[in-house]
Amino acid sequence: MKKTSVYLNDEQAERLRQAAEAEGRPQAEIIRDAIVQYTSRPVLPRTFAMSGIAEGPGGSIADIPEEELLRGFGE
Repeated sequence: MKKTSVYLNDEQAERLRQAAEAEGRPQAEIIRDAIVQYTSRPVLPRTFAMSGIAEGPGGSIADIPEEELLRGFGE
């Protein structure tokens, strides 16, 4: 095992303390279990609001001519 430090605010430290006391386990064990649980979740692909709005090879906003992007700007 490797030793590391974790900075917690007062609320987080108190919640960790209470969980350790309630479960009768060391705080470090709870943190290790939390890391395993968090990193075991599937990672969903990121989506962006403008993704796929343009036609073209990459379907990217970069494929839209600048004049078209600026049309109506400042009106």
